[in-house]
Parts: sequence; C-alpha cells; structure tokens
Amino acid sequence: MLSQTEENYLKAIYKNAGAEQSVSTNAISKTLKTSAASVTDMLKKLADKDLLHYEKYKGVRLTDSGRSVSTHLIRKHRLWEVFLYKKLNFKWGEVHDIAEQLEHIQSPELVERLDAFLGFPKVDPHGDPIPDAEGNYEVEEKVLLSELPEGARGKIIGLAEHSKNFLAHLDAMDIKLGLNIKIIEKFSFDNSIKIKIKPDKVLVLSAKVAQSLFINK
Repeated sequence: MLSQTEENYLKAIYKNAGAEQSVSTNAISKTLKTSAASVTDMLKKLADKDLLHYEKYKGVRLTDSGRSVSTHLIRKHRLWEVFLYKKLNFKWGEVHDIAEQLEHIQSPELVERLDAFLGFPKVDPHGDPIPDAEGNYEVEEKVLLSELPEGARGKIIGLAEHSKNFLAHLDAMDIKLGLNIKIIEKFSFDNSIKIKIKPDKVLVLSAKVAQSLFINK
C-alpha cells in the first residue's frame, strides 16, 4: 500500500516524462512545489520499492510497476472528473481539486463500476485521454488553434491550459469542448484570431487563448 504522497510523486514523474523518458529532480520539485532535498529522499524510497530507476544527477525513470500505478491514478482522476462534471453538474474548473482527493480511493471494483456507469468515456471534461484498465489510451491527432491558417475549420477537442481562471474565461465566451469553429481572420499585430462559433456569433480570441485550444487535425 502506497501513501498518497508516494502516489502523487509517481503521477508527477509520469506527467513530466511519460512512461519511458527520464525526468530531473528539479522538474519534480517544481511540479510538486517541494524542496529538492525532500524529492531526493522520496525518490530513494520509491526506488527501493522498485517503482522507479533512480541515479543521482541523472534523473529518474518509472519501472513497469511505477508506470502501472501512475496510469491507474490518472485513470481514476479523470473518471472522477467526468462523474463530477456530467452527473453532479460541477463546472469544469471545479472538478480537478476534488478528483485529486478521490483518485486515492483503493477499490478497483469501484473504478470499473464507475467507468461502466459513465458509459466508458474516452476523455475527461478537459479533453485529456482516460487510460483503460490496462493503462492504455488513445490520443487523437490535434493542433493548436494558433497554428491553423485563415479559412480553416475544426472542432475544439482539448486544452493546453487547465487553470481555473482560464476555464472561467472560456465559460464567459461560451467556448467548450466539441464546439465547431472557423477561422475568419488572423491579426499579425497581436496574433489574435477572429473565429466564428455559430452562424451568427463571431469572437476575437487573444494569442494566449488561441495557443491554449487544441483543434482536431
């Protein structure tokens, strides 16, 4: 049985480096907002449990066991986000913090029943893929809105930014996942973009917003 702190470390390593690549202790320290010394101590403990490969000054890499723990945590987190968003009507900017608590529940049967209850969703409310019971997931080809040319059409399928302020900003503009858009004009002065989201609704998005929305490719 792992502690919540140990699980959070494994998830942070996976998100920073994926399943195969190494990640530095500084990157982990920055993600978890803790000291480098604390990170080093925890990495040694996780290495002793065969959850990661750790060499001083060379970073860390997850073992197969560490990868399994990480992907299952992500699976639980994203399923709980779907549940909170679709069944309990939380806003998509409210679900992350609650799911952070729920992801540590140790009941495989509960997770599988939750998955079935939700209809086996493939993505969470922010468009991020949900791993299956084996830790595998599908990644849809996507491109940032800012990279598309004038006249291009597409559907918003994901977000590169997940902060509460950003999600509230999208809500205020009535922008959500699944929305079909067309690029009307791109402005070289500030890299803002004019888009059409409905037959009678046109928006001008800042460069920051355009660089934070993924469109299906």
